[in-house]
Formats: sequence, structure tokens, C-alpha cells
Amino acid sequence: MAGISFPGVGSGLQVSEIVTAIVNAEKVPYQNRVTQKQAEFTTDISAVGSLKSALQEVNTSLEALGDADNYQQRTASGRDDFIGIDTTKDAVVGNYSIQVDALASSHKLMSGAIDSSTPVGEGTMTIEVDGDSFDVAATATTTLSELRDLINDNAANDSVVATIITDGSDQHLVLNSKNTGVSSEIKITVDDIDGNDTDGTGLSQLAYDALAATPVLNMTEVDQALDAQITIDGNVTVSSSTNEFKDVIDGVTISARKVHDIAGGDDLSKATISEDNSNIATGINAFIESFNALVDLSNQLGKSEDGAVGALAGDSMLRNVMSKIRSQFTTDFETGVSSSGKTTHSMLAEFGVRTERSGHLSLDSDTLNDVIESDPDRVQNFFVGTDTSTGFVESMDELLEFYTQSDGLIDRRIEGNNNQISKLEKDVEAFNVKMDALEARLYAQYNSMDTLVAQLNSTGSYISQQLDNMPGVVKDS
Repeated sequence: MAGISFPGVGSGLQVSEIVTAIVNAEKVPYQNRVTQKQAEFTTDISAVGSLKSALQEVNTSLEALGDADNYQQRTASGRDDFIGIDTTKDAVVGNYSIQVDALASSHKLMSGAIDSSTPVGEGTMTIEVDGDSFDVAATATTTLSELRDLINDNAANDSVVATIITDGSDQHLVLNSKNTGVSSEIKITVDDIDGNDTDGTGLSQLAYDALAATPVLNMTEVDQALDAQITIDGNVTVSSSTNEFKDVIDGVTISARKVHDIAGGDDLSKATISEDNSNIATGINAFIESFNALVDLSNQLGKSEDGAVGALAGDSMLRNVMSKIRSQFTTDFETGVSSSGKTTHSMLAEFGVRTERSGHLSLDSDTLNDVIESDPDRVQNFFVGTDTSTGFVESMDELLEFYTQSDGLIDRRIEGNNNQISKLEKDVEAFNVKMDALEARLYAQYNSMDTLVAQLNSTGSYISQQLDNMPGVVKDS
């Protein structure tokens, strides 16, 4: 704007009000149009964003139905103080009696009493468990506690743990195998400096080999290395190096916890393996819930009656996505092969999923349970697919991702709206510059006019004064 001026001083006109009115005559309609456009773009971004979220919820709800591991699961009962049971979907349905005859245990040896400050003996000790061995070298000054550390810190030792039990000034070396079972038995051979490796003096006092032709038992066996053993249905006896029996019954893992004392009145454990398909109804209900929420949102966004208009009323994208989703409900998907060798197909409604007049879905549980009971493979194949065809879930996933993926149709639309908003912001900046120039120009023109009028008024006053002072001029009283 021009420098300091006093608009209207010469002319008496309200120059500021006139200039403001002229500028606003152009600015206000433009600002109203821009504000309306920005609101339209922002509303569309919010609307399609909420639509995307609802579609993603539908897609997420289908994940469980698309996982083959969630079908035809097994439920095991009969866990008690004696056994634990875990199953996979490969478990054979049936009832079993199980008796725990023995628990697996690790091998444990203890040395005789050795003075804590006395060297244990010079030589090399070889410790072997289940075919794996490592050597420990003892010097002439190695004490029992130092020997313990040499055993535990040996990089090749992955089979035994050495500890010390102290009794006054005497110590006992205790070796415990890390694993259980008969194969965990500890063998200790000694290359003693005195040349006698089994006489129980020096380092040979720690020798132990119960399986040698002439057994060497210079350490005491505290716990015997034993396999676990169970008997199934009174006829099949099975052993394990651990207390876990995997796939002794197909798809079942039995954990032995406590030995049965049948003579003492303990009852045999009873295990029951049954089929569990409850997760199918749970998955379908989750899908129905998310789809019904999508229907409610679609009705809200697309509403165009009773004087209320939704943000996406008449929008082709909203109509198309809802139409395509509903078309999946009436699409045939491969479900197996009939007894005559023909490929069979099914639609969603055959599993109890109904479309209500409102457009919402509901589940007829009786229909679903009947199909599951008669042919669970049919249900799984419909949702998951077969080796030769896609299922309902994968087909829906492909459809929904076209709209919801990071570079999908909805994101491209949101990006377009944001670009339009950015363009409007730049246009507003340019328009404001234009309005500033117009305002400055108008003030300059009105100031010039005001100055001219002031000059004319001054000249008029001067002429009038001169005329009044001319000789012979008579004034009217």
C-alpha cells in the first residue's frame, strides 16, 4: 500500500470503506468457493478413509477362516496328576487308557570324601556320555573345587554338570548328566600319573564305568539313568529317554508326570481325543460382525433420503465395492470330489450364512453344524481352497486388497484429494497477492482523486474570494 495518506480529506468520501467494499466484492465469493471445495475434498478423504478401515476389518476377520490349521482340530481330555496330553489336528479320535510305569531320570554320581585343600591327583579324566566325551587335565595341585570348575568350563562339555557338596572340611564331587534316560549314563575313565587307573587312589578315586568287563565303581551311583515307560490300553508298552512320548498315538504327545501305583489303588489315566470344530463358527461370526459394520457404514455414507445426504451419496466406488463383495456370496467355490468323481462346488449360504432384507448377514448355526458333522473337509475347502482352486477367503482377500492396499484405489483417491487441496492453497496464495495489488492500486487512485478534488476546492475558493473582492461587485444583503 502507498505511504501515509488521509483518504477523504479532500473529497469527503469514505475511501477506506469504498476500497474494502470493492476488494471484498471479489475476495469473499472466491474465498467461499475455496472453502467449499476444501471442505468437499476433506470430507471425501475422511469418508473413503473410514471405508478403507471397514474393508480392512473385513479382511482381517477372514484370516482365521483362511488358515487350514484352524480346521478339524482335536481336543484332549484326561489330563491328571499322572499324565499331560497335547494334540495336533492329526490326532486320532478315540479313548485310551494310559499307565505310567516309570519316569525318566538322569544319571548322578558322587565321589567319596576328599579334603577341600588336598590335591585330587594328577592325570587326565575322560568323561563320556552317550558316545560324546571330553578330557579334563588335573595338575599336582588341583583341588576338588578347581576340578569342578575345569569340568563345567570345558568348551566340549554339553553333557554333565559338576557340583560340590561340603561336609565340614571334606568335599564330595557330584556329577549329574544334563539329559535323562538310559543313554545318559556317565562313564569316567582316568589316566592316573601313578600308572594305576582304577585302584581308587589319586585321580582314579573318581573313575566309574559300570559297563566295563570288570566294572569300576569308585564313585557312588546316587540316581540310576532310566528311561520313562508307559503302557497304553494294557497291551502296548513304550519307552522314552525323556518323560515325553510324541506320536505314540498319532498326533498326540503324552507327558509322564507321576508313576501309577496300581497296587496302591491308583486308577489308570483315561485320555479322550475328540474332534473340535468350534473355531469355524467363531471365525464365521467374526466375519459376519465385521461385514455388518461395513453395511452400516455404507448405508451412512451413501444415504440420500429424508433430506440427509451421505458423504459418498451416489459414489460409484462405494456402489462397486459393495456389489463386488456381495457377488462373492453367490459365487461357487470348489469343495471336493463326489463319489462319482465329479468336482463339487458350494456357495456361502450352504453353510448357514444368510443375507437379511436389511443387507446384513446372519448365521444359522444348525445348518453349519450339520455340514461340519457330515463333511468337515467341504467346509475347509470352501474357505481355504483346494490344491487346484482358490477358496472364498483368498478370493475376498484379492478383491479387498484392490481397494485397501498401500497403492490401491482408495489411497490413490486420497492422494488425488490431497493434491487438489495443495493446489487450492497455492491458488489462494496467488489470489491474495492479486488482492493486495488491487487494494494498493485502488488506494493510490482514490488518493490521487482526493488530492485533485482538494486542489479544485482550493482553486474554487480562491476564485470565489477574488470575485467577491472585484470593484463594482454588489453583494446581495
